[in-house]
Amino acid sequence: MLAAADSPAPEWLVVPDDPNDLVAAVWPSSADRDDDGALVLAGARATTLVQTFGTPLLVIDEDEVRGRAREFRLAFEQAAADNGTTAQVYYAGKAFLCTTVARWVVDEGLRVDVCTGGELEIALAAGVAPASIGFHGNNKSVTELERAVEVGVGTIIVDSAIEIERLAAITARTDAVQRVLVRVISGVHAETHDFLATAHEDQKFGFPLDEAERAVARIREIPGLEFAGLHCHIGSQIFGVAGFRESAERVLELHAALLADGPVPQLNLGGGFGIAYTRVDDPTPIRTLAAEIVSAVAAGCAARGIDVPSLSFEPGRAIVGTAGVTLYEVGTTKDVQLDSGVVRRYVSVDGGMSDNARTALYGAQFSARLASRTGVGDPQLSRVVGKHCESGDIVVDHEYLPSDLAPGDLLAVPATGAYCASLASNYNLVPRPPVVSVRDGRAQVIVRGESIADLLARDAGIDSQAASGEH
Repeated sequence: MLAAADSPAPEWLVVPDDPNDLVAAVWPSSADRDDDGALVLAGARATTLVQTFGTPLLVIDEDEVRGRAREFRLAFEQAAADNGTTAQVYYAGKAFLCTTVARWVVDEGLRVDVCTGGELEIALAAGVAPASIGFHGNNKSVTELERAVEVGVGTIIVDSAIEIERLAAITARTDAVQRVLVRVISGVHAETHDFLATAHEDQKFGFPLDEAERAVARIREIPGLEFAGLHCHIGSQIFGVAGFRESAERVLELHAALLADGPVPQLNLGGGFGIAYTRVDDPTPIRTLAAEIVSAVAAGCAARGIDVPSLSFEPGRAIVGTAGVTLYEVGTTKDVQLDSGVVRRYVSVDGGMSDNARTALYGAQFSARLASRTGVGDPQLSRVVGKHCESGDIVVDHEYLPSDLAPGDLLAVPATGAYCASLASNYNLVPRPPVVSVRDGRAQVIVRGESIADLLARDAGIDSQAASGEH
């Protein structure tokens, strides 16, 4: 049933028949409960994981990551083959990157895109072939560009006229030839948060379509640059294919015009495909995305009498997001009676906006479930909050949890594999939590958690005080 009319809960939030249920689309496919009601992920019990690694704890299901990477690759390769071309799929390093995850996705046939020197070095440390790396970013430094050219990054996605000249100087100095894509703004507005939409005109990424021809002409003049094609990304957390169809149609106009002066081998249409964060989210099936987007490109090319270029896609969070579950320990609960008379329970956990900034940044919605046992109480409207000194420190804004939830219980927040660890901070000097992978009942640390000692080690004043003998 839906929330009552006088409830402060949003209309979409359903009062569950069972506040312990695990909605399939939101959780890794391995998620289950054991005979004691404890959450189990890839055969590993949440209670055991917490006993071993503590809380907060980000748990990544390896098979979920691998399976989704493989499914995206096969779907787009098949759709491309059906339309007489080829396709490549890139894993978005910004969603979550460590050497272990980079190796998983490369094992499954994906390439990797990065957007900073740090992400580039992690990919290289993982053994990712430089030729399989795409380098994004609106403000790549000269140092970052020099490193990318030095190691032989497959494509640099250029974002400004200044960057083109920086690359011209670097390649002239080093006698290198660097392949580049030109990022363009299609003007298609994705149905997503304003900060996640990247194809409207008033934003920092890319060239407007009417300026892109000049950028390509300049690249074609530079001996050290090889124009490889166009790139367009309309946003993130997108459901459906309508925006991709329209964006492709606009970019193909430019693509066709550019063919008059030389080859345009590749078209990267980005991605940013959405995942389910709540029970009402309905992501587009992967095969549907691939088939409909690629066929739209093929139809647009046929209408213009041009060949279908090689295609590239960047699924973004859709590969790793659902694979991640964050475990917290409940510290306090507090019931607050609202003006409507409805009681909202505040559930405070031992993490918060330092390990999941998305709710504070975007008003993102998440789900939560009791993880250490089966709750026996009725569904209680709840808000899961962190331990930081901010009223906006909210992890899950609206959820129904068992009314008997109490301090010491474990709480699990699903769909945290993307952008949570990547955006993590030390706000209030809280150490960042570890990340562990799980598979076949076994767990291993893939990113070490920080300690208070790690935080103190960065404070130069401690060393100077010790050296001076001050107390």
